[in-house]
Amino acid sequence: MLIAQISDTHIKPDGQIAYRRVDTADFLAKAVAHLNALHPRPDLVLVTGDLVDAGAPIEYARLKALLAPLAMPFYLIVGNHDARDALRAAFTEHRYLPADGFVQYVIEGHPVRLIGLDTLVPGEGHGEMCATRLDWLEARLAESDRPTILFMHHPPFECGMAYMDGERLRDGADRLATIVQRHPNIERVLCGHVHRSIQVRWAGTIAATAPSTAHQLTLDLDPAAPLTFKMDPPGALLHAWRPGSGLVSHISFIGDYDGPHRFR
Repeated sequence: MLIAQISDTHIKPDGQIAYRRVDTADFLAKAVAHLNALHPRPDLVLVTGDLVDAGAPIEYARLKALLAPLAMPFYLIVGNHDARDALRAAFTEHRYLPADGFVQYVIEGHPVRLIGLDTLVPGEGHGEMCATRLDWLEARLAESDRPTILFMHHPPFECGMAYMDGERLRDGADRLATIVQRHPNIERVLCGHVHRSIQVRWAGTIAATAPSTAHQLTLDLDPAAPLTFKMDPPGALLHAWRPGSGLVSHISFIGDYDGPHRFR
């Protein structure tokens, strides 16, 4: 089984670009074409939040059109730029999305169980997992000891980029870690938000963030660094499930680059 992860697509209304220089829609169209052209092709795609830029219905309509060419199923989760009800209204055919409340769900029927989590705090940049959301997760994890991936927007760990560490998962992160530690069948905790590929050992498993399909946050570990972005290569994460060895993760850069060339 091959799972693709893309994140932080930040789609704006037609005719608008982000930060006066980033055509996020064009970048997403290229990401979709990239995933469709992979061999082997991913079985499904996880899209880990900040789907649009302002949570507006017109943005979700454009996002839907851009994702429509994907040749495989895809699963959406909310980030801090998203709006739950606008997302549901645009993607009514996505039956896994709850009709109301938090956007949390379980995807079954694959070698790896997928659990999507909602870390959104409306109007805020940081994330949280309240008692209701964490109780729901505990109940779902108690249902099965099959290999499981949790996916959500805000990372529960500090990455060393000071501004983003202030905007990570805040309330509920400690209890989430305790829950995850009790379930060694959790193979990965997959996140977005930081616009970079980062991995860390966390709560007895591996937590990771995906790069954006468009702009990347500047890698600057100076505690006083301002929040800036660069046009580093966009990318997707590919998580390959192999019986006997577990989940193996790769980064796949999106774009046209010289090669491949034989070494001999």
